[in-house]
Amino acid sequence: MNITIIEDELRTAKSLENILKELKPSAKITGPYQSIEEAVSGLSSGTQPDLIFMDIQLADGLSFDIFKSVTISCPVVFCTAFDEYSLEAFKSNGVDYVLKPFSKEDIARALGKVDDLKNFFQQNATPNLDALLSQMVKPAEKTSFLVFKHQKYTTVQISQIAFFYIRNETTSIMCFDGQEFSLNQSLEQVAAQVSQKQFFRVNRQYLVNFSAIKEIEHYFLRKLYVKLLIDTPEKLLINKEKSAAFLSWMENR
Repeated sequence: MNITIIEDELRTAKSLENILKELKPSAKITGPYQSIEEAVSGLSSGTQPDLIFMDIQLADGLSFDIFKSVTISCPVVFCTAFDEYSLEAFKSNGVDYVLKPFSKEDIARALGKVDDLKNFFQQNATPNLDALLSQMVKPAEKTSFLVFKHQKYTTVQISQIAFFYIRNETTSIMCFDGQEFSLNQSLEQVAAQVSQKQFFRVNRQYLVNFSAIKEIEHYFLRKLYVKLLIDTPEKLLINKEKSAAFLSWMENR
């Protein structure tokens, strides 16, 4: 099995390579390609791999641009810190969407899904698309979170949450009424559980509810400044690389 890694963070790429070597000792691994340009060159010059592990945000843009320059016929597992690109990922040969930081178990599940789909097509001359799609259905979105505060457990409904954010290396919930709660989950884990239509990861620290957005302004260096209905500890800024995706999300809900 030939596996290609497309990832601009060398430490992450090395960790992924080590996991793959452990899970698939016989696999030949190429890469990592750190940019769209490197990936296009590498994929164009040799034999197509059997599987690609691909980050979405690379040094020179979104990896979806690779598909515009080279034909990719193999399945792709997308590994990213952001959850809002999942729909586009599944339109681009994506068979799984792994959120960073990933574990050995996450990669094992992705490889298992690839093997299942390969077996599925080998055993079905005319694939049952409904059965195929059922393997890729996302888990039900959460409607509430269980929190603990003042020695008591309570639930916070999704509709009450203005935003999630990282504070002192801990994920916190900020409600519309000003109440705040800590969560024993990473922001990546939270983002994978809530509605992508309702929540957007504006940057590494904040996951915001559409209903909490008051207005958006242009900022320096082609960034966007997002103002919410309630105050945030710091300005919510979206970098220029992510601005287009955010505005598209705002418009196409």
